[in-house]
Parts: sequence; structure tokens; C-alpha cells
Amino acid sequence: MTGRLSLYAVTAPGLEFHTAGELTTLGITPTDTEPGGVAFEGTLEDVARCNLWLRTASRVLVRLGSFNARALGELERKALALPWRDWLPAKAAVSIRVTCRKSRLYHQKAVAERIIAASGGVPRPVTGDPDEAEDSDGQLIVVRLFRDACTISLDSSGALLHRRGYRLAVAKAPLRETLAAGLLLESRWSVETPLVDPFCGSGTIPIEAAMLARRIPPGIGRDFGFLRWPGADPTRWRAMVDTARAGVLPRAPAPIAGSDRDAGAIEAAIANAERAGVGQDISWRQAAVSSLEPPPGIGALVANPPYGMRVSEGRELRDLFARLGTVARERLPGWRVTLLLPEAPLERATGLRFGPPLHTRNGGLAVRMVTAEVPTGEGSANGSDRTDRR
Repeated sequence: MTGRLSLYAVTAPGLEFHTAGELTTLGITPTDTEPGGVAFEGTLEDVARCNLWLRTASRVLVRLGSFNARALGELERKALALPWRDWLPAKAAVSIRVTCRKSRLYHQKAVAERIIAASGGVPRPVTGDPDEAEDSDGQLIVVRLFRDACTISLDSSGALLHRRGYRLAVAKAPLRETLAAGLLLESRWSVETPLVDPFCGSGTIPIEAAMLARRIPPGIGRDFGFLRWPGADPTRWRAMVDTARAGVLPRAPAPIAGSDRDAGAIEAAIANAERAGVGQDISWRQAAVSSLEPPPGIGALVANPPYGMRVSEGRELRDLFARLGTVARERLPGWRVTLLLPEAPLERATGLRFGPPLHTRNGGLAVRMVTAEVPTGEGSANGSDRTDRR
């Protein structure tokens, strides 16, 4: 535990670039990026820093070991040789997630049974996907078999990292906090400029924006699995958190505004913002997008507009996006508009010219993050100048 560790930040597909950028900001050099995550090396202190600071990652894994295995006996024998006791006490409560692709070992339940036996842990009953388990008291073991190569990792995060702890009240179709942070980074919003979200729902995007602007770590108000590991140092963790708190700005540098036509959504957003400690940084308003009143200056509109089952299909949905485009051209000249959308026709309905999309998923649905620059006058260029990174 005291040396260099092989680490992996799990992300939603498409967010790897932004997670790698966050790691670089923390002084950590990514060693590899692949769909669904970013590999890097670091110490146990780096594990703590990443859990505290990463806004777009879902989990931080520690690679316990890798080896080839083509039979269950070989799998268990090699798994037994891993340093389980350095990380888990005997009879620890564990859950396991196994994926097998293009390998002779393909029976996930059989693989899980052998790995749990090798770990000396006691299976924790979990209904559904263990990756979504609410109980953070047990240890999640992640096993990946690909072309007979087995990688065994321990989750350091506990509950998924999008669970910041502030969002107890939700509106319809809530957006995960990690995706909201990804939208903000994709928009290239400067915290020194205004930000508006006219479809704010329970407030996730404005709240994440305010936390980013004030340098509030996303993990500052929650617990983590690594704190229960034998090598954890609670004193150093508290010192890290105290240092982070000392760096928090007293106010967001520029106005942040959220609005929604649903009164219940605004009520939930206000409550969530107060829990996140950014209630004073965001102005809330119950209003339709056609009543958008942006703050002075040039900034960013970042939003997860209604789509799919959230509003009626067809013409009403296209009309909503056409209205958004009209409002942007009339009231937001020079601003950047970043949206999370499920399909290209809705982009075209806005009349804005969007740059190359970032493809990801939201609640199991394939979606796109797209950005456009609102023209400042006739003949102005209105496409995003972001080069395609994917």
C-alpha cells in the first residue's frame, strides 16, 4: 500500500477526455485512456485526492493484480496469490462485478464464486447491479476477463461518485452529477462569466457550476470505501479535507441562474443548492424558456432540455427546441450553448450550428453533448471551433 499503485478512473462513455484532464490538473499523468475509463499510477494519497476532487469519474479502482486464466482452477490458484490481506480483513463483506469477453471463462457466476473464495470475503447480498448498490459498507471487487486476461480491482469509492450527498430532492428525469460536470467542461465555460440553465430541473447543472466556480470538491460531503482499508490514515484524510475547505472561495465570481417552468422542480433545486452550500450563488426562477432573462455579459447556456418521454413527442418537442434557438439568437448573442440531446433532429430544430458531438449515455439512453456559438450578427460564424477529439 505504500508504493506506486496501478489505478483506474471509471467514467461514463465519452467523458474519458475530461477525466484525463482533471487528473492532469491534480498533477497526475494518465498512462492510458480507453472507452469507459482512464488508467494512471499513484499512491494511496492520490486515491484519496481523486475521490475528493474528480467531478466526471464514477469510481476510482485499485488494480490488485492481472494474470492469464483459461480454467476455473487456474483462476482461483492465481487469485489466491494476490495480496488480499493488505487490503481486506478476513471475512470482510464483499460484492463482485464480473465481465467476460472473448475468454474461455465466460460463466460470470462461476468466476465470481472463485474470486470471492480467493479473497476470503463473505458475499454481501445485493439485488440488481452491484455497481449501483447503495450500501457502501461492503467492498466491491471488479473482475474483467478479456481474451483470457484477468484483471482484478478493488473499488475505493464506495457509493458511485455522482452521489455527492446534496441531491435529496429530485425532479423528473434527474441528470447525474458526473454528466452535469461533463457538460460544463465540454462547454468550456469560464467561471468568470455568467451561466444559465433554462431547464434546470432539480438544479444539478447550476449547482455543479457553482461548486466548480467556488472550488468546492465534489466529494467533500460524503464517505468513501478506501477509508475502511487497513492502510487508511484518517488523520491525513482530515488534513486533506481541511486544506480543500480552506481553498473554497466565498462566492461564485459570476452570476449563475437556473429556471424551469415546473414550480416543484424549482423548490427541489433550492433545497439541493442549500445542502450543497451554494444557495447564495444561484438565482432561481419559475419560468418557461421563452421568458429567459440572462444576466449581463457574455457567458454560457448549459442545459439538459426535456426530450423523449419527458414531453409529448413530435411537433411539440420540435417547437420547444425551435423556441430555445430563437431565444438564444435574440437574447444571447456571443454566448456558447451546450446541450445534452438524444438525436440530431432536435439540434437542427434550434437553428444553431453545433460542432462535433461528444457521445455518451444518460440513464441507458444514447445521448450527445453538443456546443454552438450564438452569432452576434448577420453573417457571423456560429459553429463551435472545438476540434473533434474522439
